[in-house]
Amino acid sequence: MKAIEIRNLKKTFGEKTGVENLTLHVEKGEVFGLLGPNGAGKTTTIRTILTLLKPTEGQVIVWGHDVVTHPRDVRQVLGYVPQEKAVDRYLTGREHLILVANLYHLTRPEAKKRIEEALALVDLTQKADELVNHYSGGMKKKLDIACGLIPNPKILVMDEPTLGLDVESRIRIWEYIRQLQKAGLTILMTTNYLDEADQLCDRIAILDRGRLVALGEPEELKKGLGGDRVTVQFGPLQDRLDELAGSLKKDLPFVNGIKVSPASHELEIRVTSNEEALAPLIQKIHQHGHPILAIQYSRPTLEDVFITYTGHKIKEDSALL
Repeated sequence: MKAIEIRNLKKTFGEKTGVENLTLHVEKGEVFGLLGPNGAGKTTTIRTILTLLKPTEGQVIVWGHDVVTHPRDVRQVLGYVPQEKAVDRYLTGREHLILVANLYHLTRPEAKKRIEEALALVDLTQKADELVNHYSGGMKKKLDIACGLIPNPKILVMDEPTLGLDVESRIRIWEYIRQLQKAGLTILMTTNYLDEADQLCDRIAILDRGRLVALGEPEELKKGLGGDRVTVQFGPLQDRLDELAGSLKKDLPFVNGIKVSPASHELEIRVTSNEEALAPLIQKIHQHGHPILAIQYSRPTLEDVFITYTGHKIKEDSALL
């Protein structure tokens, strides 16, 4: 049994489509990332998993329970950390957790035990009885995570867990997420931060305009681009770049592909070997009599993956579904 199974999910809002024919699954114990710009369908997918929306078509199964026919069973295995800080500045951290425990009808001994465990996990024990009004942004996010852990969920859904946090707070949240996974929790998270997905996620799904465009392990997706990238820039009077590109691809076995950009006088070359490819590549270019103005070597990133599959950067869109 999978932690989450999504089968041919479609969700429409009048004439607008939030998600179209989405099929994927989340394994037990993994950190799974949903990536995409605003409007890609991440929020729609999350709300459907949380039983807040009903599918227009298709099926969503959470820990063996259908979100439509058994929503109560689904909610019993889920914890949720929202994108916006769901805190009341006039309550203490502990009072927030007591409120959540009461909403889940926990007994007093069980509530006390879970509250203390959650506070310790997110390092808020010493600040638990202070008003949230005095908390920093990072502390409020940690409190959100603690609230999501009170029901002792099997799956924790995190919507943009580090949105708006400073670098230090983001790294601390990453550590808490790693600890939760080591404790056996399955985590489904949405994020617009590609470095975050690269650091934390075992697998990722890239959504764009409601459709799944890529799915796999981050390293697998990056390797699928065809190797490391070498960008060679020539002087403004340089010509015959197409001829040079054909020769390099023919003569050098480690060249996997070349993109010619005449307007910017550049060649973008994919190489299957490491930095050792640079020396023979430069030598071959000089043999053809093409002076190099600049050269840059880089390994594929998730940003490259995203642009390859969608044709745009992750933060270019602004519509929200």
